[in-house]
Amino acid sequence: MEPRVRELIESLALEPHPEGGFYRQVFKSPRIVNGDRSAITAIYFLLPPDQHSRWHRVTSDEIWVNVEGHGVALHTFDGTATQTRRLGTSLPFAVVNAGEWQAAEPIDGFALVACFVAPGFEFDDFTMMADDREAIARLEAADPRLLSLV
Repeated sequence: MEPRVRELIESLALEPHPEGGFYRQVFKSPRIVNGDRSAITAIYFLLPPDQHSRWHRVTSDEIWVNVEGHGVALHTFDGTATQTRRLGTSLPFAVVNAGEWQAAEPIDGFALVACFVAPGFEFDDFTMMADDREAIARLEAADPRLLSLV
């Protein structure tokens, strides 16, 4: 593992994330919306050069913001078509719509991003594509080159 990646994991107190990479929640709003949700949550999310964020979705909108590293390729899949946005210095952030599948890969090294979810993220709202055979089949039909991220 390259020294800067190791340093970020230690200094930001990051832990392994179920989708790949490392994370730590850094903010959870005390304001409650929709009956039982924090208004917004924020995490640091680090993808080392040899890891990726596997296809998953959440039930809230999510904003990805490039923080450090060589950028990230953020893939989304709406069930019909895929889109890839390369976050870096020229495009520092992107929005993933609620319920849309998403996966990410670091570009030429590591990627440190901040992710903001509103209403706030809860693991109960988190679905991995690996558990959804129908979604995998639709992804294979739409863009088979991205199957390696399942």
